[in-house]
Amino acid sequence: MSERPPAGSAPRLAAASLSGQSDAAWARAATPHVDTAFLGGIALDEPTRAAARELVARDREEFLPADPVEFVDDQLAALADAPLTPGFNVRATSPAPIRGVAAVCADRDAIVEVNAHCRQDEMCAAGAGESLLRDGDRLCTYVRAAADTGATVSVKLRTEVTGVDLSALSRRLDDAGATILHVDAMDSEPVVGDVAAATDAFVLANNGVRDRETVEEYLALGADGVSVGRPSDDPAVLRRVAAAVEDYFDRPGREPTPADAGGSSP
Repeated sequence: MSERPPAGSAPRLAAASLSGQSDAAWARAATPHVDTAFLGGIALDEPTRAAARELVARDREEFLPADPVEFVDDQLAALADAPLTPGFNVRATSPAPIRGVAAVCADRDAIVEVNAHCRQDEMCAAGAGESLLRDGDRLCTYVRAAADTGATVSVKLRTEVTGVDLSALSRRLDDAGATILHVDAMDSEPVVGDVAAATDAFVLANNGVRDRETVEEYLALGADGVSVGRPSDDPAVLRRVAAAVEDYFDRPGREPTPADAGGSSP
């Protein structure tokens, strides 16, 4: 059996969370191909859980266990022997719930990923998800709360949010204790390179990662790794992407990146 990489090791290829779908069984199915799998997202407090219930009412899949912290612990326990580093994508409207789950993640050698990414109106109205990109002070407070537990902290971000300087925000998140910045590029792939140039954090590029061309585009821009979103349950896509990632990092004459040394900050 392979040993699990330590939390914070370089996630050259990750499976990105899919609401209501990314559980321990999903992560285990991806283990032949990925270094890291981000489970969740999971709503931790009543405002985000109320938003999740509204999303379910309009036919979106969401995890709504009776006890979110117990759910996170149980899911991570189910991956205790899996040869990957698990992470959990979390949503909340205050630091305390994030701190509680981050402590569980620290105990389970898992990454806690603060969600500043969801753009659904219900989640943003609750003060979570994408709305946090416009409130950098609060987002940094969440990151510090998570980092203080000793957990490896990732932040899921997105580009193309009006009024948000993602490079400047990324520097603040790095200073607050984020060691991984997981950037959904939307249709602005070069912003991934801007974030990578602006911060010492390990940058994971997300959105449209399907094949060799998309892998090489993100890595050439300066990303340290990539993640697969919607087709993360398709072994053929994961196999194709994994081969492209391996070939890129094994290429003779390639300039070393932080990924070669296990990441910049983790």
